[in-house]
Amino acid sequence: MLEFLIYDLKVAVLVAVFYMFYRLLLSRETFHSVNRMVLLFTAIASFVLPLCVITIHHTVVVEAAPAASIDFGEMMAVVEEPRMPFWQMAAFAAFFIGMVVTLAYTLISVLRVCLLIHRSEKHPQQDGTVVCVANGDVSPFSWMRYIVLSRSDYEVQNASILAHERGHIRRRHSLDLILVDTLTSLQWFNPAMWMLRQDLRAIHEYEADAAVLSQGINMRQYQYLLIQKAVSHCGYSVANGISHSTLKNRINMMLHKNSSRASLLKLLALVPIVGVALALQAETVNEYVFTEKTQNPPQKIVKKGKANKQVKIGNKTIEVKAKQKAKQDEKPATIESTRIVISETPSEHEPLLILDGKVATREQVKALNQDEIGDMNVLKPGDEDLLRAYGKHYNADTSNGIVFIRTKAHIEEKATSKERSVVVVVKAKKPQTLEEAATQGDIAIGAIDYDKPEKPFDVVEQMPELPDSTSKQ
Repeated sequence: MLEFLIYDLKVAVLVAVFYMFYRLLLSRETFHSVNRMVLLFTAIASFVLPLCVITIHHTVVVEAAPAASIDFGEMMAVVEEPRMPFWQMAAFAAFFIGMVVTLAYTLISVLRVCLLIHRSEKHPQQDGTVVCVANGDVSPFSWMRYIVLSRSDYEVQNASILAHERGHIRRRHSLDLILVDTLTSLQWFNPAMWMLRQDLRAIHEYEADAAVLSQGINMRQYQYLLIQKAVSHCGYSVANGISHSTLKNRINMMLHKNSSRASLLKLLALVPIVGVALALQAETVNEYVFTEKTQNPPQKIVKKGKANKQVKIGNKTIEVKAKQKAKQDEKPATIESTRIVISETPSEHEPLLILDGKVATREQVKALNQDEIGDMNVLKPGDEDLLRAYGKHYNADTSNGIVFIRTKAHIEEKATSKERSVVVVVKAKKPQTLEEAATQGDIAIGAIDYDKPEKPFDVVEQMPELPDSTSKQ
């Protein structure tokens, strides 16, 4: 809902800018057909341009730290769906109510016109129009191919009135009104949209007046007719009537000298307006290439008795003996480079993304600037117990590994925090007491720091059994 409201506000800004362009440069010109097309084009363009997003792709290469040096302090945060603020719900409700009311007014007007035409006395004409004679005091108007007259106007058979309404029908002005009224329902809060709608109706009358005068009808007699009809009101928002628009403006437009063709050059001002609108919609999408240094074997998060350690579990203390001598055939660790690319198109095998301790989407990661990134670490598939443990905590698929990303701001914030908690990971290669495993060097022990996880978290599937008090020490 918030995205739609933001979109509608962008439309409102464009409508205001385009209408200001029309009022300042074109409203006094006499090429009415061009002005009509400009108003229709700008109204539609205002709704289309915010949807036109130019995407610029930028590749960012970032070198991540080795996986063995991952700081797990930021990784155990529970992701919760944010609740919509009250002001957003209230704003959308107000917009929806206004839209419904505006649409309902338009639909009621259409139904009233259709009902009046249905009940009227119809007289088909040779040019395809239909003259509808209605009972009562009805101001002349036209809608689609129908010309609605009161019985008194029909009996007079005034050629000026018929020529005026036929001018509306030939130029299909009714379709313009239906389109603009529909768009106005989505911009009911925007004064510029209502003024655009009013100016479009005025242009319809200018075109119909020009059609009357082009048939050789006396201008002064026609202007006198307009004065007579000015006291009446059509009453239908979707219909074109001879009494619509401001009488003074219509008479002035008839007396106004035709604009020169050079005035059409003003239309070129639309080009920079459209260009700026598209430029403001452009966005840069970062494609991150992560270069990671890992030791062989990779992802050795848990060390296996390389140093003397004492681990306290409950009220028991287990001492781990360090290995006295390394194996002769053991090869030194090697460094390899791994490249992980977050591409534009999602794939089936992508690692889980953790940004500042929270599960992140591809879009959130791509939106980061390179200068914002503090460090990146990668946990590749290999240690299934650890991956499965994190998968349970995040309630996500970690079978393809995990990419941990921290921003500089987050690192600085965590550096000042003194609250840390420790979870001990204990694994034994075969069933035996922990003391026996420790003396034989078959136990793997490691301590992982978390930033106060919001729920209890067990690293191993089954906790180890502790020797009872009667066991042989």
